[in-house]
Amino acid sequence: MKIIIAGDGKVGAMLTRQLSAEGYDITIIDANPRVLESTEELYDIMAVQGNCATMDVLERAGVHEADLLIAATSADEINLLCCLTAHGMNDKLHTIARIRNPEYTDQIVKMREVFPLSLTINPEKQAAVEIERLLKYPGFLKRDTFAKGRVEIVELRVDKDSLLCNHTLADLDSVVGCKVLICAVLRNGSAVAPDGNYTLLAGDRIFVTAPTDTLETLLKNLKVITHKVRRVLLCGGGRLSYYLAKQLDQSGIAVRLIEQDYDRCLQLANLLPGVTVIQGDASDERLLESEGMDDCDALVTMTGIDELNMVISLQGTIRKVPQVITKLGRMDNSYILDQLPIGSTVSPKQLCCNTIVRYVRALHNQEGAALSVHAIADGKAEALEFCVDDDTRHIGEPLKKLHLKKNVLVVCITHKGRQEIPGGDSYYEKGDTVIVVTSRDAVIYQLNDIFEA
Repeated sequence: MKIIIAGDGKVGAMLTRQLSAEGYDITIIDANPRVLESTEELYDIMAVQGNCATMDVLERAGVHEADLLIAATSADEINLLCCLTAHGMNDKLHTIARIRNPEYTDQIVKMREVFPLSLTINPEKQAAVEIERLLKYPGFLKRDTFAKGRVEIVELRVDKDSLLCNHTLADLDSVVGCKVLICAVLRNGSAVAPDGNYTLLAGDRIFVTAPTDTLETLLKNLKVITHKVRRVLLCGGGRLSYYLAKQLDQSGIAVRLIEQDYDRCLQLANLLPGVTVIQGDASDERLLESEGMDDCDALVTMTGIDELNMVISLQGTIRKVPQVITKLGRMDNSYILDQLPIGSTVSPKQLCCNTIVRYVRALHNQEGAALSVHAIADGKAEALEFCVDDDTRHIGEPLKKLHLKKNVLVVCITHKGRQEIPGGDSYYEKGDTVIVVTSRDAVIYQLNDIFEA
């Protein structure tokens, strides 16, 4: 399948790396020749320099032979014009546009027949939803949802005082007092698919599969302190802060937002009348203290500079803020980040790429494509959800009799609305949904791909 990626920024680079690794024919367009030269050295792709919204550049990129165009430049207007022009040149082309400006949200929906868009992506809005979900369960570092919100894979850190520390997974049920499954463990930067003899150690990050209604029981039995978030301090006044502050304010949570740019403060104050907007430097410890950092339930750092976010989050951790969430644009040094006490980390570009990759795989394999795709364990593993249909092999057979590929684990089966953490005698039927976790050694396009030939 031939894919054109317009824009070689953070999102474009991540998509290029992942999709080229999966064997797709990638052409990337960017106006900056030096950026393109660097990308060409890293990946086996074709690069075209120029304005992606012009017919000439799209022609050189091979738009007539392309199956999909992903417009991910920094300008919404360019992305829209690029998709409109490309679709006019090839009406069979699927198009995805990154649209970040909230002013365009309603009109894109109302004018969906005019804009030939197969999918629109708003990374900041996705990240705001993710952060709001983390605030509802303060004990988790990350949450990924499956089965229409009824099943989740959550991330927890094993501290030296944790009830899980120094216990084997065979003891898990007796320790946590509820039925869950640890599907992956991240230790010293390496992801492991553990068996029952695996012993958890301090510093491990574990990925736990459980029905959503079991999560509160899990935290309670692990004696992880949970509290209802009532006061949140936001650092940074970008689009992500706007979306999150609006959502939290509508939920009745008191929000204080710190932004350095005076004009942006005035704009936010007009857009968010229920939010307290403070003009100042969020890295100033005295300002954070005067604005109630010690009394807030959660601190979310969302400036445009990763290093600044980490410094502010470290201050929050030192001052014992109950929950700290850090937005990161780049997560390349995941091992180093794992050593820093900066709470949960959220990457808008990663969330955006997950959505686009799911669409690409569905387009590549339209029958039996994954319903959900989530990267877990710092991108070293994937969790995928599939629906069992007439073509699925081994319907009704116990899992213990199936021969799965190496590093593939069935972690949940949903049957008629009931979720089951499977054992050896479990099986699936037509209409069920199945969640599998796999390493990223091979791409799983459909459920049948998990079986040995």
